[in-house]
Amino acid sequence: MFETKSKAAGLSIASNSLLILLKIAAGLITGSIAILAEAIHSLLDLVAAVIAFLSVRISDKPADKLHPYGHGKVENISGAVEGGLIFVAAGIIIYEAIKRLITSALIELVEVGIVVMAVSIVVNIFVSRHLLKVSRSTDSIALEADARHLTTDVLTSLGVLVGLVVVRLTGLNVLDPIIALVVALLIIKAAYDITKKSFWGLMDTRLPKAEEDKIMSSIMEHSGELVGVHKFRTRKAGSRRYIDLHLVMPKNVSIEEAHRMCDHLEQHVRNKFKNTSITIHVEPCDGKCPRCSIITCEIREKKT
Repeated sequence: MFETKSKAAGLSIASNSLLILLKIAAGLITGSIAILAEAIHSLLDLVAAVIAFLSVRISDKPADKLHPYGHGKVENISGAVEGGLIFVAAGIIIYEAIKRLITSALIELVEVGIVVMAVSIVVNIFVSRHLLKVSRSTDSIALEADARHLTTDVLTSLGVLVGLVVVRLTGLNVLDPIIALVVALLIIKAAYDITKKSFWGLMDTRLPKAEEDKIMSSIMEHSGELVGVHKFRTRKAGSRRYIDLHLVMPKNVSIEEAHRMCDHLEQHVRNKFKNTSITIHVEPCDGKCPRCSIITCEIREKKT
Protein backbone atom coordinates (compact mmCIF):
# COMPACT_ATOMS: atom_id res chain seq x y z
CA MET A 1 0.00 0.00 0.00
CA PHE A 2 1.21 3.54 -0.87
CA GLU A 3 4.27 2.10 -2.67
CA THR A 4 4.02 4.28 -5.79
CA LYS A 5 5.22 7.89 -5.87
CA SER A 6 1.71 9.30 -6.28
CA LYS A 7 0.20 7.21 -3.47
CA ALA A 8 3.08 8.04 -1.11
CA ALA A 9 2.61 11.76 -1.83
CA GLY A 10 -1.13 11.33 -1.20
CA LEU A 11 -0.42 9.76 2.19
CA SER A 12 1.71 12.78 3.09
CA ILE A 13 -1.13 15.14 2.16
CA ALA A 14 -3.63 13.24 4.33
CA SER A 15 -1.35 13.06 7.40
CA ASN A 16 -0.36 16.74 7.18
CA SER A 17 -4.00 17.84 6.91
CA LEU A 18 -4.87 15.98 10.10
CA LEU A 19 -1.88 17.32 12.03
CA ILE A 20 -2.54 20.92 10.98
CA LEU A 21 -6.04 20.79 12.44
CA LEU A 22 -4.77 19.26 15.71
CA LYS A 23 -1.90 21.76 16.11
CA ILE A 24 -4.01 24.83 15.34
CA ALA A 25 -6.61 23.70 17.86
CA ALA A 26 -3.96 23.00 20.52
CA GLY A 27 -2.19 26.31 19.83
CA LEU A 28 -5.40 28.30 20.22
CA ILE A 29 -6.41 26.43 23.37
CA THR A 30 -3.03 26.73 25.11
CA GLY A 31 -1.79 30.02 23.64
CA SER A 32 1.59 28.42 22.90
CA ILE A 33 3.58 30.17 20.14
CA ALA A 34 5.75 27.04 19.81
CA ILE A 35 2.70 24.91 18.97
CA LEU A 36 1.38 27.55 16.55
CA ALA A 37 4.84 27.64 14.97
CA GLU A 38 4.56 23.90 14.48
CA ALA A 39 1.10 24.40 12.96
CA ILE A 40 2.61 26.84 10.45
CA HIS A 41 5.38 24.33 9.77
CA SER A 42 2.81 21.59 9.13
CA LEU A 43 0.77 23.91 6.89
CA LEU A 44 3.83 24.39 4.73
CA ASP A 45 4.43 20.63 4.92
CA LEU A 46 0.96 20.25 3.40
CA VAL A 47 1.70 22.74 0.62
CA ALA A 48 4.99 20.92 -0.01
CA ALA A 49 3.20 17.56 -0.08
CA VAL A 50 0.69 18.87 -2.64
CA ILE A 51 3.56 20.21 -4.77
CA ALA A 52 5.36 16.86 -4.50
CA PHE A 53 2.16 15.00 -5.43
CA LEU A 54 1.67 17.10 -8.56
CA SER A 55 5.33 17.06 -9.54
CA VAL A 56 5.76 13.27 -9.38
CA ARG A 57 2.65 12.82 -11.53
CA ILE A 58 4.05 15.23 -14.12
CA SER A 59 7.61 13.86 -13.97
CA ASP A 60 6.36 10.32 -14.67
CA LYS A 61 4.89 11.40 -18.00
CA PRO A 62 6.85 10.08 -20.99
CA ALA A 63 8.83 12.37 -23.28
CA ASP A 64 6.77 14.18 -25.89
CA LYS A 65 7.31 16.52 -28.84
CA LEU A 66 7.57 19.61 -26.65
CA HIS A 67 9.67 17.88 -23.96
CA PRO A 68 11.91 15.39 -25.82
CA TYR A 69 14.02 14.81 -22.71
CA GLY A 70 11.01 14.08 -20.51
CA HIS A 71 9.59 15.99 -17.54
CA GLY A 72 12.06 14.96 -14.82
CA LYS A 73 13.18 18.48 -13.85
CA VAL A 74 9.69 19.20 -12.53
CA GLU A 75 10.84 17.36 -9.39
CA ASN A 76 13.85 19.69 -9.05
CA ILE A 77 11.57 22.70 -9.40
CA SER A 78 9.28 21.18 -6.77
CA GLY A 79 12.18 20.75 -4.36
CA ALA A 80 13.30 24.36 -4.88
CA VAL A 81 9.78 25.66 -4.22
CA GLU A 82 9.55 23.52 -1.08
CA GLY A 83 12.84 24.97 0.15
CA GLY A 84 11.52 28.50 -0.40
CA LEU A 85 8.35 27.72 1.53
CA ILE A 86 10.37 26.39 4.46
CA PHE A 87 12.37 29.65 4.56
CA VAL A 88 9.07 31.56 4.72
CA ALA A 89 7.88 29.37 7.59
CA ALA A 90 11.07 30.04 9.53
CA GLY A 91 10.64 33.80 9.08
CA ILE A 92 7.05 33.72 10.38
CA ILE A 93 8.05 31.66 13.41
CA ILE A 94 10.96 33.98 14.28
CA TYR A 95 8.70 37.04 14.07
CA GLU A 96 6.00 35.51 16.29
CA ALA A 97 8.55 34.18 18.82
CA ILE A 98 10.24 37.57 19.24
CA LYS A 99 6.85 39.25 19.66
CA ARG A 100 5.93 36.66 22.31
CA LEU A 101 9.22 37.26 24.17
CA ILE A 102 8.33 40.95 24.38
CA THR A 103 4.74 40.45 25.57
CA SER A 104 5.53 37.53 27.96
CA ALA A 105 2.19 35.77 27.39
CA LEU A 106 1.19 32.81 29.56
CA ILE A 107 0.45 29.25 28.41
CA GLU A 108 -2.69 27.42 29.57
CA LEU A 109 -3.76 23.77 29.46
CA VAL A 110 -0.23 22.64 28.63
CA GLU A 111 -1.33 19.00 28.79
CA VAL A 112 -3.36 19.41 25.58
CA GLY A 113 -0.28 20.64 23.74
CA ILE A 114 1.82 17.76 25.08
CA VAL A 115 -0.64 15.14 23.78
CA VAL A 116 -0.97 16.79 20.34
CA MET A 117 2.81 17.09 19.88
CA ALA A 118 3.29 13.44 20.88
CA VAL A 119 0.70 12.33 18.31
CA SER A 120 2.38 14.53 15.68
CA ILE A 121 5.78 12.96 16.34
CA VAL A 122 4.49 9.39 16.00
CA VAL A 123 2.54 10.10 12.79
CA ASN A 124 5.39 11.98 11.10
CA ILE A 125 7.95 9.28 12.00
CA PHE A 126 5.93 6.64 10.18
CA VAL A 127 5.03 8.85 7.19
CA SER A 128 8.55 10.28 6.72
CA ARG A 129 10.15 6.82 6.85
CA HIS A 130 7.72 5.52 4.26
CA LEU A 131 8.27 8.51 1.98
CA LEU A 132 12.04 8.10 2.23
CA LYS A 133 11.73 4.40 1.41
CA VAL A 134 9.61 5.11 -1.69
CA SER A 135 11.89 8.01 -2.74
CA ARG A 136 14.89 5.67 -2.69
CA SER A 137 13.17 2.91 -4.64
CA THR A 138 11.87 5.39 -7.26
CA ASP A 139 14.81 7.85 -7.08
CA SER A 140 12.36 10.75 -6.59
CA ILE A 141 13.89 14.02 -5.37
CA ALA A 142 10.42 15.48 -4.75
CA LEU A 143 9.46 12.67 -2.35
CA GLU A 144 12.89 12.84 -0.73
CA ALA A 145 12.44 16.58 -0.12
CA ASP A 146 9.01 15.89 1.40
CA ALA A 147 10.44 13.11 3.58
CA ARG A 148 13.30 15.33 4.82
CA HIS A 149 10.76 18.04 5.47
CA LEU A 150 8.71 15.72 7.68
CA THR A 151 11.86 14.45 9.42
CA THR A 152 12.66 18.04 10.37
CA ASP A 153 9.09 18.32 11.63
CA VAL A 154 9.70 15.32 13.89
CA LEU A 155 12.77 16.97 15.41
CA THR A 156 11.09 20.32 15.90
CA SER A 157 7.97 18.68 17.37
CA LEU A 158 10.18 16.78 19.80
CA GLY A 159 11.80 20.05 20.86
CA VAL A 160 8.41 21.64 21.41
CA LEU A 161 7.21 18.60 23.36
CA VAL A 162 10.23 18.71 25.69
CA GLY A 163 9.74 22.44 26.15
CA LEU A 164 6.06 22.04 27.05
CA VAL A 165 6.92 19.36 29.59
CA VAL A 166 9.51 21.68 31.16
CA VAL A 167 6.99 24.56 31.19
CA ARG A 168 4.44 22.25 32.85
CA LEU A 169 6.95 21.23 35.54
CA THR A 170 8.61 24.61 36.16
CA GLY A 171 6.14 27.27 35.03
CA LEU A 172 8.86 29.02 32.96
CA ASN A 173 6.66 30.31 30.12
CA VAL A 174 9.61 32.15 28.56
CA LEU A 175 10.88 28.78 27.33
CA ASP A 176 8.03 28.59 24.81
CA PRO A 177 9.21 31.39 22.45
CA ILE A 178 12.85 30.36 22.94
CA ILE A 179 12.01 26.84 21.76
CA ALA A 180 10.14 28.36 18.81
CA LEU A 181 13.34 30.21 17.80
CA VAL A 182 15.34 26.97 17.97
CA VAL A 183 12.69 25.32 15.79
CA ALA A 184 13.08 28.14 13.26
CA LEU A 185 16.85 27.63 13.06
CA LEU A 186 16.41 23.90 12.38
CA ILE A 187 13.86 24.71 9.70
CA ILE A 188 16.28 27.14 8.00
CA LYS A 189 18.95 24.41 7.89
CA ALA A 190 16.49 21.97 6.27
CA ALA A 191 15.41 24.63 3.75
CA TYR A 192 19.03 25.28 2.77
CA ASP A 193 19.77 21.57 2.20
CA ILE A 194 16.64 20.97 0.11
CA THR A 195 17.09 24.11 -2.00
CA LYS A 196 20.77 23.37 -2.63
CA LYS A 197 20.13 19.83 -3.84
CA SER A 198 17.24 20.93 -6.07
CA PHE A 199 19.26 23.68 -7.75
CA TRP A 200 22.10 21.26 -8.43
CA GLY A 201 19.73 19.31 -10.66
CA LEU A 202 18.49 22.45 -12.41
CA MET A 203 22.10 23.45 -13.11
CA ASP A 204 22.87 20.03 -14.67
CA THR A 205 25.43 19.16 -12.00
CA ARG A 206 27.30 15.91 -12.64
CA LEU A 207 26.31 12.70 -10.85
CA PRO A 208 28.04 11.85 -7.55
CA LYS A 209 31.59 10.55 -8.00
CA ALA A 210 30.62 7.13 -6.61
CA GLU A 211 27.98 6.75 -9.34
CA GLU A 212 30.33 7.95 -12.09
CA ASP A 213 33.00 5.50 -10.92
CA LYS A 214 30.45 2.69 -11.01
CA ILE A 215 29.42 3.63 -14.56
CA MET A 216 33.04 3.80 -15.75
CA SER A 217 33.87 0.46 -14.14
CA SER A 218 30.94 -1.10 -16.03
CA ILE A 219 32.38 0.20 -19.28
CA MET A 220 36.01 -0.66 -18.55
CA GLU A 221 35.08 -4.26 -17.79
CA HIS A 222 35.21 -4.56 -21.58
CA SER A 223 38.60 -2.87 -21.93
CA GLY A 224 39.90 -5.81 -23.95
CA GLU A 225 37.34 -5.08 -26.67
CA LEU A 226 37.70 -1.30 -26.89
CA VAL A 227 40.52 1.23 -26.95
CA GLY A 228 39.28 3.89 -24.55
CA VAL A 229 36.64 6.34 -23.38
CA HIS A 230 36.70 10.13 -23.30
CA LYS A 231 34.37 13.16 -23.16
CA PHE A 232 32.45 11.37 -20.40
CA ARG A 233 29.62 13.55 -19.06
CA THR A 234 26.71 12.96 -16.69
CA ARG A 235 23.76 14.88 -15.30
CA LYS A 236 20.43 14.23 -13.65
CA ALA A 237 16.90 15.56 -14.15
CA GLY A 238 14.49 14.48 -11.42
CA SER A 239 14.92 10.72 -11.09
CA ARG A 240 16.43 10.26 -14.56
CA ARG A 241 20.17 10.09 -15.22
CA TYR A 242 21.72 11.20 -18.50
CA ILE A 243 25.10 9.90 -19.66
CA ASP A 244 27.01 10.64 -22.84
CA LEU A 245 30.52 9.61 -23.87
CA HIS A 246 32.85 8.98 -26.79
CA LEU A 247 33.85 5.34 -27.21
CA VAL A 248 37.09 4.67 -29.08
CA MET A 249 37.00 1.32 -30.88
CA PRO A 250 39.73 -0.56 -32.76
CA LYS A 251 39.97 0.78 -36.31
CA ASN A 252 39.10 -2.49 -38.04
CA VAL A 253 35.95 -3.26 -36.05
CA SER A 254 32.83 -3.30 -38.21
CA ILE A 255 29.87 -0.96 -37.72
CA GLU A 256 27.78 -3.96 -36.68
CA GLU A 257 30.31 -4.97 -34.00
CA ALA A 258 30.58 -1.40 -32.70
CA HIS A 259 26.79 -1.12 -32.54
CA ARG A 260 26.55 -4.41 -30.68
CA MET A 261 29.14 -3.21 -28.15
CA CYS A 262 27.21 0.05 -27.58
CA ASP A 263 23.94 -1.84 -26.98
CA HIS A 264 25.71 -4.14 -24.54
CA LEU A 265 27.30 -1.28 -22.58
CA GLU A 266 24.04 0.65 -22.41
CA GLN A 267 22.18 -2.36 -21.03
CA HIS A 268 25.00 -3.08 -18.58
CA VAL A 269 24.77 0.44 -17.12
CA ARG A 270 20.96 0.40 -17.04
CA ASN A 271 21.06 -2.82 -15.04
CA LYS A 272 22.87 -0.89 -12.31
CA PHE A 273 20.98 2.41 -12.60
CA LYS A 274 17.28 2.58 -13.40
CA ASN A 275 15.82 5.47 -15.42
CA THR A 276 19.05 6.06 -17.33
CA SER A 277 19.47 7.49 -20.82
CA ILE A 278 22.85 6.87 -22.51
CA THR A 279 24.24 8.40 -25.68
CA ILE A 280 27.45 6.87 -27.09
CA HIS A 281 29.46 8.36 -29.96
CA VAL A 282 31.76 5.76 -31.54
CA GLU A 283 35.01 6.79 -33.17
CA PRO A 284 37.96 4.73 -34.49
CA CYS A 285 41.43 4.89 -33.02
CA ASP A 286 44.40 6.04 -35.11
CA GLY A 287 45.37 2.44 -35.93
CA LYS A 288 48.61 2.58 -33.96
CA CYS A 289 47.39 1.01 -30.73
CA PRO A 290 48.31 -2.62 -29.82
CA ARG A 291 44.69 -3.73 -30.00
CA CYS A 292 44.34 -2.56 -33.62
CA SER A 293 47.54 -4.39 -34.53
CA ILE A 294 46.16 -7.62 -33.11
CA ILE A 295 42.90 -7.24 -35.04
CA THR A 296 44.79 -6.43 -38.25
CA CYS A 297 46.84 -9.59 -37.87
CA GLU A 298 43.70 -11.65 -37.26
CA ILE A 299 42.11 -10.28 -40.41
CA ARG A 300 45.19 -11.04 -42.49
CA GLU A 301 45.32 -14.62 -41.16
CA LYS A 302 41.69 -15.17 -42.11
CA LYS A 303 42.34 -13.88 -45.63
CA THR A 304 45.29 -16.25 -46.10
